[in-house]
Amino acid sequence: MSRWEPNARGRLAAAALELYSERGYEQTAVAEIAKHAGLTERTFFNHYADKREVLFATADEFRDRFVGAVSDALKSVAPIDALAAGLEAIAEMLTEQRDFVRSRQAVIMLNPELQERDLIKLASTSAALAETLRQHGIAEPEASLAAESGIALFKVSFHRWIATKEEHELSLFMREALDALKSVTAGKGARSVT
Repeated sequence: MSRWEPNARGRLAAAALELYSERGYEQTAVAEIAKHAGLTERTFFNHYADKREVLFATADEFRDRFVGAVSDALKSVAPIDALAAGLEAIAEMLTEQRDFVRSRQAVIMLNPELQERDLIKLASTSAALAETLRQHGIAEPEASLAAESGIALFKVSFHRWIATKEEHELSLFMREALDALKSVTAGKGARSVT
């Protein structure tokens, strides 16, 4: 096997996801992932700290895009509209990786440890959003409420997008969720009759 292989990181991620989907996360070893990708275990550990991180390798990029877009938008729009800009930025990122993201989420939903890790990553993003809002002059508790609302909007939209069989854009679900939140906070939300 040669010392250098093109796109080793991507090949490892694809191999891991394929094996996790077929065998299960717990039943898949790093050695199997590396072999399936045509690489060595050492190469795997040059790219990922452990087999869990294959699924969360883009978490920092997700946070940075979300927070960066919100920060840029806060210079000219209200906080809720800045959150919408952040949601659009991450919708674009995830839509580009649609098949991988959907398969990844299916693996995560079958494993409590991975679900916990996913929630920790989202909490980190929420904290970064709140800090950015505070830096732009948004006081507490508004900054934290807005940040948590942004994460809630993402989670609801993302799960609807994952669940649909149709090829809708994630941004459509995000805009619908944002409109619903605005409606609820304005007192115009739909009420169920019990």
